[in-house]
Amino acid sequence: VQLQASGGGLVQPGGSLRLSCAASRSIFRIYTMGWYRQYPGKQRELVVTLTPRDSANYADSVKGRFTISRDKAENTVYLQMNSLEPEDTAVYYCNKFESPFLSWGQGTQVTVSS
Repeated sequence: VQLQASGGGLVQPGGSLRLSCAASRSIFRIYTMGWYRQYPGKQRELVVTLTPRDSANYADSVKGRFTISRDKAENTVYLQMNSLEPEDTAVYYCNKFESPFLSWGQGTQVTVSS
């Protein structure tokens, strides 16, 4: 299964972005998925998870600002990011919540800067 994260870019503080994670097969009904982010020189950190039953769990740092969802075909998971802060600047990845992980791919860069 291949995962492709996209939708990143440069945005001003307070702005919004919507990230997408497309899977080559319908896996989101099977696995709890997560959005992760990685700062330069740091390990990836978990931002949010979404269970097959659509239960979401957010990191405190993004609670109330980020929203995870998925489309009806369940081949794409989205991350709506509002009220972005410079501290959200990172490379964002999607993957399973539990190992064994799928290939991480290149992720998508989010830069929040004025």
